[in-house]
Order: sequence, then structure tokens, then C-alpha cells
Amino acid sequence: MAAACALAVVASVAPLSDSADPVTGHSAPHGGVTYARYASDDTCGSPEASLSPSSGSDDGPAVQRIKDRGRLIVGVDQNSYLWGFRDPATGQLAGFDIDIVKAIAKDILGDASKVQYLTVPTDQRIPMIKADKVDMVVRTMTINCARIKDVAFSTAYFKAGQQLLVPDGSSVTGYDDSLRGKTVCTAKGSTGESKLTGKAQGASQSDAQKFGAKVLTVDNQLDCLVRVQLGLADAVFTDNALAAGQAAQDPSMHLVGSPVTSEPYGVAMNKSDQDSDLVRRVNRVLEAYRAGGADSPWMASYHRWLAADLPGISGPPAPLYK
Repeated sequence: MAAACALAVVASVAPLSDSADPVTGHSAPHGGVTYARYASDDTCGSPEASLSPSSGSDDGPAVQRIKDRGRLIVGVDQNSYLWGFRDPATGQLAGFDIDIVKAIAKDILGDASKVQYLTVPTDQRIPMIKADKVDMVVRTMTINCARIKDVAFSTAYFKAGQQLLVPDGSSVTGYDDSLRGKTVCTAKGSTGESKLTGKAQGASQSDAQKFGAKVLTVDNQLDCLVRVQLGLADAVFTDNALAAGQAAQDPSMHLVGSPVTSEPYGVAMNKSDQDSDLVRRVNRVLEAYRAGGADSPWMASYHRWLAADLPGISGPPAPLYK
């Protein structure tokens, strides 16, 4: 499969042409990913708990709206290699997230191609949902306490963690004082930005201030890779799942240290009670998507897109219901 070009055009909110857990981390080979289990910073109980498909209707007004329209409108990324990217070999959107979109469209509309894709910058994911510009966002979006106040999530379909990606020869060794004097790039509105610039409970300064690092924010994570390539940043701080895709594009980049957050990805939808049927419907689709063990659609998509750069994952996270 041809690699997507790292020096990509920054995506804006616009329609695309397609109609159609705490322990010691274990280091993977150079250019791979570091794994760890770590405690969540969430304090709201169980942010990953979502509506059970059996708790009510999964074919109500929101699902009917999509059927009447004849297409599913989804906010995605086209710059995250392996997750949501424009495949240069086909000119079509492809990746792990896109496979999930197609499974949802197939279930609701009977045709995986009946999707209108909108490219959505990281910090516009929630505004687009709240403004009803999209039915859902499937864009490596972390479920957390802050976000569940604004949008509804499906059950988690993948788990990752924030980690640093640096070029060969870098003196940065992890999320620590080796960042002093360095410029760290992350996406606006991302959990990476919150971790770097927010203050933990009782802290007098942010992590960036504590480490003596400068934070550079951009619209999309791929833009950070470009900034490092151009010498405008020293490191990228992003989900290791996304960073693995960037390292696959540029073999001079590699992950360092251990993950410092827990990032369960979910499908984000409108929080309105009128859309609760859509949340249940997506959770039903995800149950079928996970089913079958090694022969499940989830594992097939994992082996196609992620296994080479994120090895060792034996299956999807188990769903948690309210």
C-alpha cells in the first residue's frame, strides 16, 4: 500500500468528493509504539459507559432522519494515515475509522457507500456535532469527562495513549525534563493540548511550564509532523495510535517514553434525547463489528491498517454500558 505524503495540504471543514492501564511500558522496535496500562485522569466515574442497544429504540427519529435523507453525514479526518486518509492509490478515503463509518452506513442504509464525508479539524469536532452539521464524528476522538458534557459517545472501539514522537537524534527521551527548551507540537482542541497546557488538580503550573517547553498548536495532527520536518518543532505530542501512522510515513521519526494518558476512542453524536436511538444503533453495529474473535470485522480492519505499526493487540476493548 502506498504511503500517504506527509507534507499534506491542511484539511478544512468541507465536503469531500466521495459520495459514495499503571505498569512499566514495553518498548517496541524502532519506529513502533510503546505500550502501557495507566490510570485515567477522568473523575466523572465511567465516561466510556454508553447506551445499551437493548435499553430502548435503535430505529427512532435520528435513524429515520438519515434514512429519509438517503445518506449518512460523517465528520472525519483525511490526514491521519492508517485511520482516515486519502489513499493515493485509489483517490478514496481509507483507514480504520473509515471502515467503521462504512459498517454504520451499511447497517442503516444498506449501502456502505451512502456516506457524505466532511473533513473536520480537531477543534471543530464538537461544534460540528452540536450545530447538527454532521450525524456523527468518527475521527480518533477520545471519550472523556469534559466531552461527555457536550456530546454523546458510542462504546469505545479502540484504546490508545498520548506519547511523544521525535526525529532521530533527538535529545527528548520522554514526557519529562528532557523537553526543557523544546517546542512541542499538538493539535488544537486535542487531549494532547489539554495535557500539556492544563493544570492538574492542585498544580500551580501546567506540564509545559513545569518542563520548560513551548507548545505549538495546529489544526490537525499531521501538520505537527510537517512542523518537525521543517525544523519548526522538536516533538509531536499525540495519541500513539496516530503517531504510529506518522512514523510509518516518515521512518526518521520514532516514539519515546511511555504513554501518559488513556485514550478510548468512540463515535461522537448529538447529546439530544432525540438522537439517543442513533447512539443505540451505533452500539449495536459495534457489537456486531467486534463479534467473531479473530475472524471479526474489527480484527480484519486492525490487520489491514494497524498491525504492522501497532503490533500485539489481540482484540477490541470490551463495551461498557450504562
